Amino acid sequence: MRILIVDDHPIVASGCRTVFADEPEIVLLEAADAESGERAFVAEKPDVCVIDINLPTVSGFELARRILARDAAARIIMFSMNDDPVFAARAIDIGAKGYVSKTGDPNDLVEAIREVGNGGVYLPPAIARSVAFARPSFAQNPLSKLTSREMEILRLLSSGKSLSEIAWLVHSSYKTVANTSSIMRQKLGVRTSAELVRLAIESGVA
Repeated sequence: MRILIVDDHPIVASGCRTVFADEPEIVLLEAADAESGERAFVAEKPDVCVIDINLPTVSGFELARRILARDAAARIIMFSMNDDPVFAARAIDIGAKGYVSKTGDPNDLVEAIREVGNGGVYLPPAIARSVAFARPSFAQNPLSKLTSREMEILRLLSSGKSLSEIAWLVHSSYKTVANTSSIMRQKLGVRTSAELVRLAIESGVA
């Protein structure tokens, strides 16, 4: 089984190498950002992708979206410091087969890789319970109105990126990003980009 680890913290890949050291049938591939992760996916055709949400440029969610656009059957596990059920639910909604928190049991990632690699899905029990019971409240969150692409643009706006920078990062035109920003303001009931950014920060997107 070929596993692609996309994470800018070398300790994660190092930990995976240690865990799977006695399993020669497992080959680990590494990438440190979305761009190199996408290239590695195209070139290496891994069986499972483990993607950190907080990557240096665009987010792991955006990378997952790009990979799934290339191959709808791609097996993706989102990996994050955040155990908020909203993030796990968004991972499921975009098509990920698993979600694991870095703050949880280290064995969760191993189990997730094996389960997803065998064609299954995986959520740690605690996160699965949180998602199940929190689902009704998600619809009340104003950000639930946004698509995954809109969420990515909102995250980048919140990090201080200009519309031109965002257009380059998400492989889109300036006009499209500007129009998307306008649509988001309408959806969220805010008038200015500053209010949009404040809402994103208050909601934990930034």
